[in-house]
Amino acid sequence: MIVLGVDPGTIQMGYGVIKSDDQRLSYIDCGVLKAPAKVPMEERLYMMFLKLKDVIEKYHPGEAAIERPFVSKNAQSAIAIGQAQAVAILAAQEKGLTVFQYTPSKVKQSATNYGGSTKDQVQRMVWLQLDATAGTKVGGSAGLGYPFTETFDPTDALAVAICHTYELRLANSLAQLK
Repeated sequence: MIVLGVDPGTIQMGYGVIKSDDQRLSYIDCGVLKAPAKVPMEERLYMMFLKLKDVIEKYHPGEAAIERPFVSKNAQSAIAIGQAQAVAILAAQEKGLTVFQYTPSKVKQSATNYGGSTKDQVQRMVWLQLDATAGTKVGGSAGLGYPFTETFDPTDALAVAICHTYELRLANSLAQLK
């Protein structure tokens, strides 16, 4: 199954596409969808909607996993990320995908076995789990043989997709026990 992971944002939205076959995860693609910061929020959200639909049309994922916004001290930021999350949900729903949502701590827990991991730790573990090396089509090397991305958004999105595949595997295993 092909899974789309999304790290929502109103200026930059990360996406990651992986393939899950039984016990193996494979990297397909990742990147950042961008909208100009000076454009009104409504226009940026619409741009993200259209761009994410293009990604879905290109890779034909079976399901979408989207990170839930982290509510911290800045309520304004949390609201904006929530709007970007809604855009991602709508784009996936319009294309007929089932949507799953995960908290940032759940995503980190799945990727690194620790819910308080740093973004750098998540990035490194994502590439290890996807068996990707510096030769993987993402960018140059980030050092230590891992692919490079300009921001953490793409690997955060890949981590969301990985989290989803692990949750599916767990649910399937539990269902077989019944």
